[in-house]
Amino acid sequence: MNEDLLIRELRSRNTIAFDYVFNYYYSGLCAFAHKYVPEKEVVEDIVQDFFVTFWIEIPRLEINSSLKSYLFTSIHNRCLDWHKHQTVHHKYRKNVLLKTEENELRSEEMVVESELRFAIQKGLEQCAPRAREIFEMSRIRGLSNQQIADELGLSKRTVELQISNALKTLRASLRDYLPLWMIAWLLG
Repeated sequence: MNEDLLIRELRSRNTIAFDYVFNYYYSGLCAFAHKYVPEKEVVEDIVQDFFVTFWIEIPRLEINSSLKSYLFTSIHNRCLDWHKHQTVHHKYRKNVLLKTEENELRSEEMVVESELRFAIQKGLEQCAPRAREIFEMSRIRGLSNQQIADELGLSKRTVELQISNALKTLRASLRDYLPLWMIAWLLG
């Protein structure tokens, strides 16, 4: 059939001309697309989707080469687009999975931190009131031993002993939560 006549008939929405082009080229376009896309179902979707778009757009299309060349070039471009989409999809999916894992880790860290704070608070409650007060002044307010001694009217040595007593109590109450070296690092 004459390609110019066929293109004119397609532009005038002649369904017989469209059926002819579809039936004549469909299997060849699928085989061609299969060189670029390994999944048969995806290849069929690409070619069928192309023909739907082709039917909708044919009145406005400029086909400067042969119809066959236009069809195969279009399918080639759609296969390339599919690969680009797959790459973006995989990157997005990987990014979402990483973010999900990060959020889960953050949530887990927040739970652990919350439990640790609670355990430290419980440990401090087990300390003698004066030892707890001095420990909090040292570790929470950041005062030096001499500053604490001056503020409370105690000797520096008494302050050091009270902090040492508080640390012993906290180490004992936290031993189930953390290794000994980490307790020493956190509290020392």
